[in-house]
Amino acid sequence: MHRVRQKTKILDSEAIKQRINRLAWQVYEDNLKEDEIVIVGVAGRGEMLASDLSKIIRQISSIATKLGTIHLDKDNPYECEIKINLDVSDYTDKVIIVVDDVLNSGKTLMYASKHFLTNSLIKLSTLVLVDRTHNRFPIKADYVGLSLATTLKEYITVVLDGDRQGVYLS
Repeated sequence: MHRVRQKTKILDSEAIKQRINRLAWQVYEDNLKEDEIVIVGVAGRGEMLASDLSKIIRQISSIATKLGTIHLDKDNPYECEIKINLDVSDYTDKVIIVVDDVLNSGKTLMYASKHFLTNSLIKLSTLVLVDRTHNRFPIKADYVGLSLATTLKEYITVVLDGDRQGVYLS
C-alpha cells in the first residue's frame, strides 16, 4: 500500500514576500558601493525568485540590476551544456548572485556557480529561499530566506505562483 504524503505549509505567500524583501535588503547592504549587480536565477522557480529580488532591489536602492537565467539539468548538470541568456560581457567584472528556490545537496548551485568561474568577477554569491542543510557539495548559500533542518526522506516543495503559493514540507 502506497501512502500519500501529508503536506505541511511552512511558509505562506505573505511569509515568502517578507523573506524575499529581507533578502533584497541584505543583498543591497552587502553591495552598497556597486552601480550594478547581476542576478541570475536557475531556470524555473529560481528564475522567478531572481525576478522578484531584482524588482525589490531596484525599488529600495539606486543599484541597477541585470537579470539572467541559467539553464542546466538539475539531475545531471555535468552531462548537458549549461546555457545562460546573458552575454559574457554582461557579467564580467561584476557582482553576480546565483538564485535558486531550495538548496538540497548543493549540486545545482555548485554547477550553476561554476559556470561563472572562468571569468573575472568582483564577487559571486548564492541565494536560496530554503536551505535544507543536507549539502553533499562544498557550497553554501550566502543569503538564506529559511534554514530548515529536515530528514533526507522529507521533501520541500516551493510554489511561487497561483493560489497555492507557499513552501511545503512532505
